[in-house]
Formats: sequence, structure tokens, C-alpha cells
Amino acid sequence: MSYKSGAALILLAGLIWSSQGVILRQITSAEAWAVMAWRSVGLVATLAVYISYKSQGQLWGALTSVRRSGWLGALGLVLAFGGAIYALQATSIASAVVLFAAAPLFAALIGWAAMGERVAPPTWAAIAAAILGIAVMVGGQIDTRAVWGNIAAIICAFGFGAFTVSLRAAHTHLRADVGHFPIVLLGGAMSIIIGAALALAVGQDLTPPAREVGIALFMGAFTLAGGMILFTLGTRTVPAAAATLLAQIEVILGPLWVWLLMGEAFSRATALGGAIVLAALIFNVLATRGAGKKTAAAPVQTDQRRAA
Repeated sequence: MSYKSGAALILLAGLIWSSQGVILRQITSAEAWAVMAWRSVGLVATLAVYISYKSQGQLWGALTSVRRSGWLGALGLVLAFGGAIYALQATSIASAVVLFAAAPLFAALIGWAAMGERVAPPTWAAIAAAILGIAVMVGGQIDTRAVWGNIAAIICAFGFGAFTVSLRAAHTHLRADVGHFPIVLLGGAMSIIIGAALALAVGQDLTPPAREVGIALFMGAFTLAGGMILFTLGTRTVPAAAATLLAQIEVILGPLWVWLLMGEAFSRATALGGAIVLAALIFNVLATRGAGKKTAAAPVQTDQRRAA
């Protein structure tokens, strides 16, 4: 897989994830932690079928092959899922979206500290531009009153950055047949347990109307799992900082779908900010494609040797 192909897969993952806002609007009575738990059930079910097929029925063997970096990545995914849901409840969407944009920065710092993965100067510039663009989209309004919600949004950004770095770190000891997908499945399984536990702890109903359970399951099985499959494949050739940056396409397209399909306002600030983020993504892909190929060469060769 080339760098450009990996980048295209990650952009497609962001496109799929961007639909979740519209889908979530169809859930009116189920509360956040219950949605997290049921959505994760759908994610786990899809990935279990996929991994079983790819491993010729060796699902348990694939899961037990995950090493420390994979378990840390699964935990990062739990932080990303839980932090996002809590942040969107406890603070303004403006605050949450701006703070979510720190994910590429966390990925760059964690990747450098844990793997020595150098972040190209164009990527640093693109990260700064993307954060600026998202700030423009939401009017630069950070809700300083909702401290815990803002902290949760930062935890979400950190978790997604850590998850992305773990995918890169795990390349050297992955099973060639199933790749990264056991890591994502483990993250989903943890999210079911933690989501259900938190729902019970705060008195949320874990058995919402069947229609809303179905919507949450659909989100997990198709939009979340589909995006995760594409994203994890893309990280084979795209460094962690660039991968999380490219995934920010979700932030651009989410408001657009709500406007097109549900008639909600799409402001000039949103359009301008989205254009800035999109320009940053395109610039990063074009400016760092050569470095991405060099960075990814060794892991891909390792997988090819194992497959042989």
C-alpha cells in the first residue's frame, strides 16, 4: 500500500464517521453511557465476524496475540469513546470540538516519545492550521465554566492519539492475517463493560426503546466499525500525527451533513473554518507523502515476510 492509498483510506474513514452526528440525532431517549455500550456491542460483533473470517475461525488466538502496545491502544480507544460522549454532554459543542482537535498534537508527541517517530515540519504546520480552522468553525468559544467537560474532551483527544500511535507500534508483532483489528475489538469490549458500568452507576437505563438500541447497534456495526477498519488499514503507511490529522475531515463534514439532511444552520464561520482544515489536510498529504513511504517501509515488509 502506498502513502497516498493509506491517506485515502483514512479520509474515507473520517467521511464515514462524520455521519454519526446525523444518526445520533435520531436517538431521543437513550442516554450517553447506554449509547456507548450498545454502539460498542455493534462494533464488537462486526469485528468478531471479520477477524474470525480472516483468521479461519481462530478468534481467540487472534485476541491473545495482542501484546502490551495493543492493550494500551485498546485502552486509548476507550478513553476516546468515553471522553467524547461525556464532553458533548458536560460542555459546549464548541469547546469539545476545539479540544478534540488536539488529537494530532498528542499523536505527534506520543509517537515521538514512544517510537522516535519524527514529525515532519509540514505536519506541524498543518496541525496548527487545522486547530485554527476548527476554532474558526466554532467561533473560538471555549466554555471555561464546564471544566470537567473540557478535561474529558482533552482525554478523548489524548486517547485517540495514543490509540493511533499504538497501531504504528504494534506493526512489528502483528499477525499477518488479522492485523490491528484485535486491538480495536478489545477496545470495543472494554467500552461495553465501562459504558454499562457507568450507566448503572449514574442511574441511566440500559434498556432504552428497541428502535434506539437498533440505531446504536447500527452505528457500531457499520459507521464505527467500517471507519475503524479503514483507519487501521491506513495507518500501515501513514505516520500517527498525519493519520489523526487526516481523520479531522470528520469535523468538517459532520456539520455539513446536519445542514443538508436536517436543515440546521451552516454558518459562514463553519464554511471558512472547514475550508482552512481541508486546505491543511491536502497540504499535509502532498508535502509529506515521501516521508510517509519511508516511515512505513519496515513494518510493511515485516508483514509481507510473515504472510510468505
